[in-house]
Amino acid sequence: MKLYHNNNSVCSQKVRVTLAEKQLQWESVHLELAKGEQYEPDYLLLNPEGVVPTLVDDGLVLRESSVIAEYLDQLSAANPLAPTAPQALAAVHLWLIRTIDIHAAINSVTFATLMRQKQLQDSTPEEVRARIAKFPNPQIRSKRLDLYSNGVKSPYVAGALFTLLRMFEDMARNLEKSDWLTDGRYGLSDIALIAYVDRLDRLGLSGLWSERYPAIETWLRASQARPSYQTAIGSLIPPQLAQQTQQAGQAAWPEIKEIWKSM
Repeated sequence: MKLYHNNNSVCSQKVRVTLAEKQLQWESVHLELAKGEQYEPDYLLLNPEGVVPTLVDDGLVLRESSVIAEYLDQLSAANPLAPTAPQALAAVHLWLIRTIDIHAAINSVTFATLMRQKQLQDSTPEEVRARIAKFPNPQIRSKRLDLYSNGVKSPYVAGALFTLLRMFEDMARNLEKSDWLTDGRYGLSDIALIAYVDRLDRLGLSGLWSERYPAIETWLRASQARPSYQTAIGSLIPPQLAQQTQQAGQAAWPEIKEIWKSM
């Protein structure tokens, strides 16, 4: 199996955690997103959206991280990550579907804070707009331009926080019954969400859940303590990037906190 991915991509992290939990062998093709390698013609043949990850396995090309995670779980009977009971499996599928909106929310928060700060420091407005113009999807182009121009004041950030509020509410409700989200054990529902909550934590935004939903803090630290987290996420984040991420989020936290308090 060959995985096209990026170390800091939350969707790539989700797939790598699955690979680590299943102890599957895979070949890494790391794409530097900041250099636009995801828009190279050869890669666009595999993934016309120009995003990561993409899994290639014996001629099969899979492009959606939740689909990839489910596929990987079925490749080996070792450490099954999905329950077999119909109701429990349906609950997993609901979380996997919801990650489409959750990913968009995390994307908005990340670009309004960390990526915007890096762009303001490293590039001219003309260079940033030129990179945004390369995005194949016009809706994403419009969103990125708004986030670049307005930062946390962008309506996309308020919309993202609304999505995250609903996520936290439902996670906390599930965690009242069990330490994990996947029918009482660590599995696909937990893997589907760990990279997103971890990104918020790395941005210094744990205030989104620390007071309202303390069970999420316990779940997050337990997830981060698993070997699969260290293999797939923790060991691949350079210290300098970790510091930049924390500083960018903390700088934006006062404005984000005011929006959050109003919800």
